[in-house]
Amino acid sequence: MASVNSARLASVDALRGLAVAGMLLVNDPGDWDHVYAPLEHAAWNGWTPTDLIYPFFLFIVGVSLSLAMGAKLEAGQGAALRGTVLKRGLRILVLGLVLHALAWWLMDKTAFRVPGVLQRIGLCFALAGLVATRWRSPRAQWLWIVALLLGYGLLLKLGGPLDKAGNIASRIDARIFGPHGYEWDPATGLGHDPEGLVGTLGALATTLLGWRCGEALRHRALARLAAIGVGCALLGLGLDATGLMPINKNLWTPAFVLWTGGLGALALLLVHRLIDVRGWPAVGRSFGVNAIAAYAGAWMCTVFLEGFGWMGPVYAQGFGWLEPLVGPYGRSLAFAVVFVAVWWVIVKLLDERGIYIKV
Repeated sequence: MASVNSARLASVDALRGLAVAGMLLVNDPGDWDHVYAPLEHAAWNGWTPTDLIYPFFLFIVGVSLSLAMGAKLEAGQGAALRGTVLKRGLRILVLGLVLHALAWWLMDKTAFRVPGVLQRIGLCFALAGLVATRWRSPRAQWLWIVALLLGYGLLLKLGGPLDKAGNIASRIDARIFGPHGYEWDPATGLGHDPEGLVGTLGALATTLLGWRCGEALRHRALARLAAIGVGCALLGLGLDATGLMPINKNLWTPAFVLWTGGLGALALLLVHRLIDVRGWPAVGRSFGVNAIAAYAGAWMCTVFLEGFGWMGPVYAQGFGWLEPLVGPYGRSLAFAVVFVAVWWVIVKLLDERGIYIKV
């Protein structure tokens, strides 16, 4: 079967870039007390458009691994690639820890948070790469996905209630991280972290699903890609609708994996048709080719603004005039849009100069 000519597709870079831009948009409102409603995460069960951004990025991590490594694996280079994915995954994880250390130091946080977005990306990058290089057959890789979904689903169902306080994933994470998670109650010993270690089982399934969809794209099996998208999305919705398993981003439940992975596959198919086939502009590509650098740079920018006490004056003086016109929520949205626009200019300039910062 014919495969795509390049390991780098503009559509994949664009979709990755749009996900990064979405992360910056939802992570940087001017006022956390007045976040524009569509940019809010679901309180617990259910989903909003914002809840699609992070799983789309992890899905694209899997797609990108397939496009970069698939042909090399077919040439028998699997053993050599394992060290590469392990080292890069570790570098991404360490970068996440460094960014959290910077926030802890400059923003005078009470405790250093260990889990995080980049830490989970690093783990999923390394583990998905190891699975793909060790178990090369599609059947084995699908078995890995099924085993993760069934195993993690059973752990959640048999481990108690699926509310925020009682779910087993949060209980295990609280035992491991204690005050170094996102939320922690020293009186009860309970806590929760949306990027906790246990939920990474679901996130790994998302990344491996991205790998399989990347293989479909690489071999131009677009009908298979569409079938994966529709089938997974319907199965995820079905699990949620029947009450067997809720769609829940905080726990990264199997239903959430299937629903967001299915939508990710359909989004991948759509942007491939529009950009790679029909030649539409690859909007978001500049973010996509400097994805980790843009995320890390935006994080440091926010930490410096908050840590040195500049965020309040910038928001008040630069955006205060908007509140009588659009209200506090519109003002907060305007700050977030401008923040993304500034970083869009930065990554566009980097791209035009051929500067690509890799981790």
